[in-house]
Amino acid sequence: MTSTAIRGFYRLCLSTLIAVYFLILVGGIVRSTGSGMGCPDWPKCFGSWTPPTSIEQLPSNYKENFSAYRDKKNQKFARYLRLIGMNETADQIISDKSILKEANFNPVKTWIEYINRLVGVAIGLFIILLFYKSIPFKRTKPELFWLSFATLIVVIFQGWFGSIVVSTNLTQWTITVYLFLALLIVGFLMFLLHKSDEIRNPIRKSVNYWLLIGCIFVLLVQILFGTEVRGSIDILSGSLPRDSWIGQLGADFIMHRSFSWVVLILNTLFFLQIRKTIAFKTLSRAVFLLILCSLATGVTMAYFNMPAAIQPIHLLGATIAFGLQLLMFFRMNNAMVNN
Repeated sequence: MTSTAIRGFYRLCLSTLIAVYFLILVGGIVRSTGSGMGCPDWPKCFGSWTPPTSIEQLPSNYKENFSAYRDKKNQKFARYLRLIGMNETADQIISDKSILKEANFNPVKTWIEYINRLVGVAIGLFIILLFYKSIPFKRTKPELFWLSFATLIVVIFQGWFGSIVVSTNLTQWTITVYLFLALLIVGFLMFLLHKSDEIRNPIRKSVNYWLLIGCIFVLLVQILFGTEVRGSIDILSGSLPRDSWIGQLGADFIMHRSFSWVVLILNTLFFLQIRKTIAFKTLSRAVFLLILCSLATGVTMAYFNMPAAIQPIHLLGATIAFGLQLLMFFRMNNAMVNN
């Protein structure tokens, strides 16, 4: 295994990771603009690889056609759910006819969603290339090969599950699963980044290992709370003006808002303890600033009627912080093993 090859693999990991974060940002824009159902089918958009630009390009019964298409797909998905014992969820998907309701054609939302899918395709190509580049390391660095393979499998599964998100009309739990699949991919890529960089950048053992685990856990829980709030907003956005959303959110929003203090306190303690550690000085500072950014954007949304431009930034800040926390975790874990 040459140093040139490992450096090339490291750079490809970094490029792929940046691309994944860009996809998360674009996905946030899709949700904040209500464009998730801009294309009612998958992987095509209105039955074509190039989406329409006006309603005149669609047949008069396009709503009925795509509703029937999604119903057929949901019936098949329900069978899969029953095979793994999720009978209640399967029954809910089949019985909830509101899932089959088609949105009116909106060319702006259609193209926002289509661009999101193009970025997703680019990510898939990055991951395929990453796996291909990992093959020479199968003997000398098998963890790079097998984790690249696992990342490819997760990306393929996420691509398929993206079609389920569309066919179930953005059902809340499917969006949550889709987001956590993205976080799993981030985790895999961060580990690959760490393993392809550790040879050139060994580090010493740190005493902040368990505090960091706590920080990762509470941030992950906070992201979960955030997806619940976002799901409630999706429901409210269809019937209420934007300036009334916050007042109608209820317990989900209160939990998300209150738990942000837990996230801030733990990450502040971690930052104060580790800020003088040379190996993690830059990473810990970046995480702390990202946590502050997520808190600030959350306050902005709460007090300024959920501006659509802020929502993707709020999500992106939290997911980047999560990824950098994982990178510190992998490096600390490696140091503890080697000491």
